[in-house]
Amino acid sequence: MMLPTPAQNGFTRMQNNHMIPVTILTGFLGAGKTTLLKRILRDQHGQRIAVIENEFGAESIDNELLFEDRQERIVEMNNGCLCCTVRGDLVDMLGRLFERRESGEIAFDRVVIETTGLAEPGPVAQTFFVDDLVADRYLLDAVITVVDAQHGLGQLDENSEAQSQVGFADRLLISKSDLVSQDVLESLQARLLRMNPRAPQALVHFGEAPIESLLDIGGFHLNAALEIDPNFLDTEAHHHHADEVSSFVFKADQPFHNDRFEGFMSAVSQAYGPQLLRYKGLLWMKDNEHQMVFQGVHMLMGGDKGRPWRADEVRQSRIVFIGRRLPRDTIEKGLRQCLAPV
Repeated sequence: MMLPTPAQNGFTRMQNNHMIPVTILTGFLGAGKTTLLKRILRDQHGQRIAVIENEFGAESIDNELLFEDRQERIVEMNNGCLCCTVRGDLVDMLGRLFERRESGEIAFDRVVIETTGLAEPGPVAQTFFVDDLVADRYLLDAVITVVDAQHGLGQLDENSEAQSQVGFADRLLISKSDLVSQDVLESLQARLLRMNPRAPQALVHFGEAPIESLLDIGGFHLNAALEIDPNFLDTEAHHHHADEVSSFVFKADQPFHNDRFEGFMSAVSQAYGPQLLRYKGLLWMKDNEHQMVFQGVHMLMGGDKGRPWRADEVRQSRIVFIGRRLPRDTIEKGLRQCLAPV
């Protein structure tokens, strides 16, 4: 099964192994993104990474590492990484980097993009599916979000952008945990879990995250397994926060009718696309002996055939939706109407 374009184009092209993998690093102001990026640019990790930095506050990397008189504003570090800044369009920067790489002028194997702390990463993520040249050259691997343990709960209360950053994440890094009590830390972790049950959480101290934990996560790979924390459904009923961004899981023990499912999800994406941050499912489709994996970002969706169902496993569909003020009852009712008798 493949869902309609434009999603079909973007999510299909990303399966090319010769493309340059990209990680999006996001997090609210002061969360610790810059500290993490400085470590990437300086540590001897053996990875040739182009770091594109898109934040120009007092703590931005370019103030410390780049020279103002460099026209191209691309500096090669002594560990093989490149530090770049975006003064114009991200698509243009990615295009210039690719051309200079192809010509042999610079060398890098992957890209890390830091988004501004005051914006959600959605528009950056969509760039890798809607721009043809970018989609042909780069593979979006994952969105990683840094959350400040000391100020995270307050930021989530007061800023919809901070909530969106959590909702988009494939992995959550919690910084400054040494500055808060265990109760505060556990409260933040539980809240993050309710908002985004599909993103593993890890504590980081002064940006000391192992480089291998940030790369090759496969958050946007269609053939990656759908992972949901088993504690999610247990804690959901105790949700006391009025977060705009929340999540829910739809499960069904009947197969989906292919055409009904495609039609309904297309309608959902058109009606609620701006509210849908991330959604991903592992599906049982009628008259199909293979699992089907699909996922979406806002209004862009894609699907692909997964592995065959094993004879000894129970067939079931599972879809996790993460978004802002989603009409859960409406979506679940519609999905139930897409089910076919066994």
